[in-house]
Amino acid sequence: MTEHTAGLLVYSPLYRTFSYGPEHPLRPTRLYLTHTLMKAYELLDGSGVRMLEPEEASRKELLRVHSASYLDALDMANSGENFPESLTWGLGFGDNPIFAGVRDWSYLVCGGSLLALREVAAGRSKVAFHTGGGFHHAHYAKAAGFCYVNDIAVAISEQVELGQRILYLDIDAHHGDGVQEAFYSSDKVMTISIHESPEHLFPGTGYVHELGEKEGAGYSVNVPLEPGAADSTFIEAFESVLPSVISSFSPDCVVMQLGVDSMTRDPLAHLSLTTRSLIHVLGRVRELHTGPIMATGGGGYEMDTVARAWTLAWGILTGQEIPDELPEAYLKERARYGASGVRQMTIRDPEPEPLPEEAEARKALEGTLRSLREYGVI
Repeated sequence: MTEHTAGLLVYSPLYRTFSYGPEHPLRPTRLYLTHTLMKAYELLDGSGVRMLEPEEASRKELLRVHSASYLDALDMANSGENFPESLTWGLGFGDNPIFAGVRDWSYLVCGGSLLALREVAAGRSKVAFHTGGGFHHAHYAKAAGFCYVNDIAVAISEQVELGQRILYLDIDAHHGDGVQEAFYSSDKVMTISIHESPEHLFPGTGYVHELGEKEGAGYSVNVPLEPGAADSTFIEAFESVLPSVISSFSPDCVVMQLGVDSMTRDPLAHLSLTTRSLIHVLGRVRELHTGPIMATGGGGYEMDTVARAWTLAWGILTGQEIPDELPEAYLKERARYGASGVRQMTIRDPEPEPLPEEAEARKALEGTLRSLREYGVI
């Protein structure tokens, strides 16, 4: 385990008071379970560990990334009632339902990511983790993919205005399209997304040829993976890209979106990663970048996987040892919130069985990396 590092955890107990609806796959309760597991392991009591509760972001802060008319529409949706033209803004259909407090939820989450990045950029913490953040699909004037406000893009935009160079790494199964879009013509933000192929998964973007434009040409890197890709393929993709990019770009700060819908049991994607991939990513980022690091949550729709993975992430980021056996206090809450069918009793995933799809995924990755080399990205 790495040396203990002072860290900031941003979390609000208010998160679990919001609901997308009983049938929606995104359940804010997953954040409560993650917090419960962190507490059960006593990971919030270490030397130098701080916790802060966010306040809502301001409208002015959101206008860095979103249109005024879209924010007006989000205000109208806050009552939980549909309104004329709501679908124009991506509001009110299956992925992005209108629910009571939807604007409040979105502004509060955005405030959390702003707070986390400000704290590390100002040097008050070496690392920060905002489990509630990571809504990377929200666009300038439209909600998408469970995301209403692009908290990551808002937070990064503020730091860019202050002269910071930001490397953004997204390991969610779904391409980080909204963040890429926000900085597609900027040379101050390098975006890297390792995700399931857009041929098979929402949002249908994240092809190798999406490299940025104008001043941002060459500052967007996409590594799509075929369904069935497992740890060895993911780690090869990561190692083929990040070390060279981080060296050449030399960021002031690294921002990571740690979506875990890429893991084996997730119901919404088709990758087959385990906690081994997450552990590798976090350890290597800490080796390669000695400056500030801010991480957010992201996708992840199997609640036990989310809680275990993000608790592991917090331990690695702050250099705290975590026993493998899951604490009883967490197991009780896991069962209480509908994950009673989960039998795993360890925080780290067991070694998986080899998958027949892995060979094809590795072969496809070879072609992807060859293209990236031809484009001069790596």
